[in-house]
Amino acid sequence: MDDPRTDEALMLAYRDGDAAAFEALYGRWRGPLYRYLAHQVAGQADELFQDVWMRVVRAREHYEVTARFATWLFRIAHNRLMDHYRARGRNRVDLYDDPEDVDEPAAPEQDTPPAMLERHQAAQHILAALATLPEPQREAFLLAEESGMSLEEIAATTGVGRETAKSRLRYALNRLRQALAGLR
Repeated sequence: MDDPRTDEALMLAYRDGDAAAFEALYGRWRGPLYRYLAHQVAGQADELFQDVWMRVVRAREHYEVTARFATWLFRIAHNRLMDHYRARGRNRVDLYDDPEDVDEPAAPEQDTPPAMLERHQAAQHILAALATLPEPQREAFLLAEESGMSLEEIAATTGVGRETAKSRLRYALNRLRQALAGLR
């Protein structure tokens, strides 16, 4: 569904009763939102995913454009994750070790079967490395990668200052670079 309207315009249209606008928003954001949740709580992403969309549906009557739709959506997801962690008595720990800077791994240059196999294996390593990140760093990285959020939007979504969001993202990138340095 290729609706040329902005996400915010679609949400306002949905607020005013346009069900097709919701379908367009869902089509745009279901993949990024699901991946964000799946990387945070692997086995329970389906439940949280549905709950986040139900919260969007319930909040539609009061929706006002105060930020990008993505920021609003991922803030709902972040809050739902915090509820999930609290319900399980799990504390989030901020780890801010300053890893050494390493070069980024180079991308494969060809689409030959060996190169495709190498990319598949690299993807598996990336997922494994992502799973080892502390939760705040993983969340900052996923918000930047899956929703294209700026540092300011990540900070607003997670309820921290811009510099904290920047540090979390920087540490996540450094840790991922370190974990993946041997793949080159």
